[in-house]
Amino acid sequence: MKRKVKKIPKVLAITIVSLISFIPFYYTLVMSTHSTDEIMLGISWIPGTYLLDNIKTALNSTFWVAFKNSLIVSLLAMAGSVSISLMAGYGMVAYQFRLKRIIYNFVLLTMMVPSVLGVIGYMQEMRVLHLSGTLIPLILIWLPSGFGVFWITQYLQNSLHMELVESARIDGCGEFRIFLKIVLPCIKPAIISLCLLIFLWSWNSYMLPLVMVNKAENYTIPLYIQSLGNEHRKDLAAQITGLLISIVPLIVAFAIFSKDFIRGLTEGAVKG
Repeated sequence: MKRKVKKIPKVLAITIVSLISFIPFYYTLVMSTHSTDEIMLGISWIPGTYLLDNIKTALNSTFWVAFKNSLIVSLLAMAGSVSISLMAGYGMVAYQFRLKRIIYNFVLLTMMVPSVLGVIGYMQEMRVLHLSGTLIPLILIWLPSGFGVFWITQYLQNSLHMELVESARIDGCGEFRIFLKIVLPCIKPAIISLCLLIFLWSWNSYMLPLVMVNKAENYTIPLYIQSLGNEHRKDLAAQITGLLISIVPLIVAFAIFSKDFIRGLTEGAVKG
């Protein structure tokens, strides 16, 4: 009985925080059921009757083109970034070589520099390579991930027992096979967590597509949502509806991998 009484403040605190966090999401849902004119008139907490019209406006042919582009960019960026981070992180942990500490410190240094500072240089680089206006720059930017290398390195240092690796080497197992059969299963939660984070960041990226993409057929979801409306007025209701639709893949991904994602975050936080 005493234990239940002690839990009451925690339950109340969690309930209050959850309700506060849910209010903006509920308000967004309500706004998607109103017209732009109604939204401009003021806040309404009661659902309207324009939801189907907003969905029709948001789900036009251009939406599916943007959805396909975002899916391609996010999946390739996730696969490339996670693969490179895994190999680099394993190399930092499993091998001893000159300048190892300097290289690792340089990786940490890249995490301290705001990505905005490199946009102009990156634009010039892509222009020289004749890649401007395509989806390729939106993928390449995620491949060298300092956070990914740091994340995997920290996780491996506390989750991988090098005795297993040494035993496998003595038994004649190749390095690539050791990496696939021993290393990857040990850090599955970290891999899933990093995959979800890179996919989320790439999917929601707005500034880089804005400066790199200049054709409607290469729009990603954020650019498409921003473009809804006409030259005189933005269709705010359709933009909000498109925003809600665009987060469905993210919700599905987190729902499927939520246990591994939370496990990866908590283990990394405690052990790292």
